[in-house]
Amino acid sequence: QRQMVQSGGGSVQAGGSLRLSCVASGFDYSTYNMGWFRRPPGEQRDGIAAISCSGDNTYYSDSVKGRFTISRDNAKNTLYLQMDNLKPEDTAMYYCAALWTFGCDPKGINDGTDYQYWGQGTQVTVSS
Repeated sequence: QRQMVQSGGGSVQAGGSLRLSCVASGFDYSTYNMGWFRRPPGEQRDGIAAISCSGDNTYYSDSVKGRFTISRDNAKNTLYLQMDNLKPEDTAMYYCAALWTFGCDPKGINDGTDYQYWGQGTQVTVSS
């Protein structure tokens, strides 16, 4: 059974930090690109970070570049999102997802339509 189980998240004041984790099982994690997405209240889902299978290549949306860091540990089948200098506009439901591609590189950020497996989501709330 393919699963992606998320943890982390919660409530924090502006300027604070949080780390999200996503543990994958049931598929060959190291052969999948991974991404983080978020859906603010009343808005559509947006891609914010992506990482290649090896972890060598990372991509960020302009909204989080310089504040968020995506990383992965293939030995632990785990994806991370370190979020620093959080802002109220970062408030959203956050999702991890897995994408298989030839060449093992997501080549950028997208809306996640082609991602195959998804985590259950975790809420992040940033207060001013």
